[in-house]
Amino acid sequence: MEQHVTPCEDAPPPLMYRVERPVFDEAYLHTQLLHPRERSPKTIRQRLAQAKAIALSFLPILTWLPSYPVKEYLFGDLVSGLSTGVMQLPQGLAYAMLAAVPPVYGLYSSFYPVLLYTFFGTSRHISIGTFAVISLMIGGVVVREAPDSMFTIQALNGTATNTTVFIDTEARDARRVHVAVVLTTLVGVIQLVLGLLRFGFVAIYLTEPLVRGFTTAAAVHVFISQLKYLLGIQTPRFSGPLSALHSVMAVFSDITSTNVTTLIVGGVCMVVLYCVKDLNERFKKKLPVPIPGEIIVVMVSTGISYGLSLSENYQVDVVRTIPSGLLPPAIPDFSLLPNLVTDSIAIAVVGFSMGISLAKIFALKHGYSVDGNQELIALGLCNFVSSFFHTFAITCSMSRSLVQESTGGNTQIAGLLASMVVLLVVVAIGFVFQPLPQTALAAIIMVNLLGMFKQFRDIPALWRTSKIELAIWLVAFVASVLLGLDLGLLVALGFAILSVIYRTQSETCDSASLFQAAECTGIKIFHSNSSIYFANSDLYLNALKEKVISAAVCVSVCGIWKVISAAVCGNGQVAETHTESDSEETRFLEPLCPVHTLILDWTPVNFIDSVGAKAIKLVRDLISTRRALGSVQKCNITEQICLSVMQN
Repeated sequence: MEQHVTPCEDAPPPLMYRVERPVFDEAYLHTQLLHPRERSPKTIRQRLAQAKAIALSFLPILTWLPSYPVKEYLFGDLVSGLSTGVMQLPQGLAYAMLAAVPPVYGLYSSFYPVLLYTFFGTSRHISIGTFAVISLMIGGVVVREAPDSMFTIQALNGTATNTTVFIDTEARDARRVHVAVVLTTLVGVIQLVLGLLRFGFVAIYLTEPLVRGFTTAAAVHVFISQLKYLLGIQTPRFSGPLSALHSVMAVFSDITSTNVTTLIVGGVCMVVLYCVKDLNERFKKKLPVPIPGEIIVVMVSTGISYGLSLSENYQVDVVRTIPSGLLPPAIPDFSLLPNLVTDSIAIAVVGFSMGISLAKIFALKHGYSVDGNQELIALGLCNFVSSFFHTFAITCSMSRSLVQESTGGNTQIAGLLASMVVLLVVVAIGFVFQPLPQTALAAIIMVNLLGMFKQFRDIPALWRTSKIELAIWLVAFVASVLLGLDLGLLVALGFAILSVIYRTQSETCDSASLFQAAECTGIKIFHSNSSIYFANSDLYLNALKEKVISAAVCVSVCGIWKVISAAVCGNGQVAETHTESDSEETRFLEPLCPVHTLILDWTPVNFIDSVGAKAIKLVRDLISTRRALGSVQKCNITEQICLSVMQN
């Protein structure tokens, strides 16, 4: 007797979803969505809004100045501006020595660019102005284009056979200023063009290990260049490959002529500066503002030099002439441009990378964003416009930026006030610093390098985390020390690019990468962690053979890989056609193969070039050939390749 079971009448009906949407074809997507043929004309209000947005992006000061909270921000910006300005004075004078120009041009470079960045920059906390690395790169170019040998003059000493050779320093300095100004103009043009073309992303190619290795090497160059000022000896300034070694050899060869008074003054200044910096670091939470050790050293050493007449009585080199007031604008001598193109590109890129990296750190800390393209435009305008007022190339300074941020700076009003402090000195009291010993400026530079030398601590950290990044750091450091900063940067960039190629070429392939994954009989999933292109296509095929075929103990398919090995050239080029011998056909027909499905997991694959595509096509063609030979019937299996591009 049949029993019919009927569902309960009280059971709820099953849930059902009904989805309706229009069907789009490719033509509709291209014409209506991607490339609409007709666009409604913009209204006047829309055009005004677009013009306002462009103006705000080009002049970021307009976005925050109208709503500037005076009560909350003004006092902090005032204290920060005065503290940064006091610090900017001695650094401007000192870094001009690195740029191989008279010290007053360091003050010019600490005023005009800072003033311009207030209007065009997007960072609220970085301090624009002179920087040791950029100044040293400029100095290398300046000395190369205007060496001392170009300005030697022979003077007679009573008789025709007794002559004295001396250097016309006035003509040399004037020529060096011209070179530095033209170089700065070209740097500004390059940065401005890159910013307008939206090339702000170029900084990503200067990886952090590369930048830190490069700046550490620059610190070595800077330290070596200041030894002669600290010791009070006269040595030529070298540029180009092995310039650091030549400078060290020149210093040690003439070390017996050290001026003891100069060394004592410089040594005392270094000890005082180091102690002040240590106190600032230890008690930074208790001190309302950092102790201005640099300006204290400058004022005290200037007073001692003036009171004891160190220049006349002890032959201590001093700053000497600092003209009062600002120089009128002048057009640079553009006839020097052809020799400076390569150097200007290196300085432009390094200057921008320094600025944007520090700007992003402060922006992340204080919760706002910076625009890399606008930063390029801002730096380009600062360098280009200021070069007509006799400045050399600038970027942000790490030490001054930390002071500007830690003393309560909230906006670039602090930078504007710092530039006013420099302007006051240039216009009114610049002559006060004429007796300033050069060894005191050298001490300021050397002590400020302490932070860069601490980057040597990166080596053990990178050894534990990434050997390739450690190699990039070491190559950048060694190449920049031995070959110079310009060639060293080029070598470091090339090595960094090669490391990327190496890491993509030396891919990691696996056929069972998931933890606790159960393997289905006859199915192999092959996972590769990189793209497939000319440099690694043959490695990809070999890894597929090793991981999948060998693991399956499939002798018959190994015959296919012998054909592939013959068809794939060593340089990654895959032949379009191939032939199979009778012996290979025999191998195809011999044993049974347990693998019937091969899935290529291409989740991490970003691209496949033509060579990689031919390699995959070759696998497919060889399996199709095997089917045509009748091995499918004998082996009683079905081979297929599932190209599974899994997207997250």
